[in-house]
Amino acid sequence: MERAKRSERVVAIMRALCAQPGHLFTLRDFVEQFGCAKSTLSEDVAVVRNVLSRYGTGLIETSNGAAGGVRFLPFYSDEANRAFVERVCRELAKPERILPGGYLYIADMFSRPDVIGRMGEIFAKRFYEKQPDVVVTVEAMGVPIALMVAQALGKPLVTVRRNNRATEGSTVTINYMSASSRRMQSMSLSRRLLVPGQKALLIDDFMKGGGTAKGLSDMMDEFSVQVVGMGVILSMESPGKRRSEDCYPLMLLHEVNEEEKRILIRPASWL
Repeated sequence: MERAKRSERVVAIMRALCAQPGHLFTLRDFVEQFGCAKSTLSEDVAVVRNVLSRYGTGLIETSNGAAGGVRFLPFYSDEANRAFVERVCRELAKPERILPGGYLYIADMFSRPDVIGRMGEIFAKRFYEKQPDVVVTVEAMGVPIALMVAQALGKPLVTVRRNNRATEGSTVTINYMSASSRRMQSMSLSRRLLVPGQKALLIDDFMKGGGTAKGLSDMMDEFSVQVVGMGVILSMESPGKRRSEDCYPLMLLHEVNEEEKRILIRPASWL
């Protein structure tokens, strides 16, 4: 095989790292691919790290030793993340998004891979130091954002079902009170998806009263799994007595005024 140039190695390394965020690659993986010394590859990785750091578009994390290696973390700068959320808020604040009954149309924005993917990376950066083993959500609207968070962290996604399914095998089912509808609802999770002692990051799309978040937390208790964090895309700013005080929303919705055609929405203060 013809010896690869440095520019070629750098591109190939960056492509491999970006394809599996959070995955630890050993230098041996690249040595076998390019047929060059580890010291040469270390210099290539340094080039990638410096470029990402200069433009604030990601981090390269390295570790030494026999079990060491390199991993890519798709974490933008805090300034870039807040600017992105502000742009999303401006888009969601357009009067034409107001629906009858004072609802806000958000389905199109939360279905775009570029938008939902970036949101997932913001959550991943916020909770990375918590080192979750799994990302947990409840079907169905929470699945896209939770999948993007899991992708950015390099962790598996666990989806809690609204109803039992025969293909899930033995399941645990709990009842919880929906804070918005004030009705009792249920959720189920296969016993095979979680292991006692794991750490879970809870992710959902919207929070009004926190009933679903509380139900997810109770479900984790049933599996003896520790909840290390909770995030939602959008939360009501004044929902009354919230059931989850430790939730991190990206955006806070204060008001949807149907008569005056006004939407008040802003980025969360933690960004």
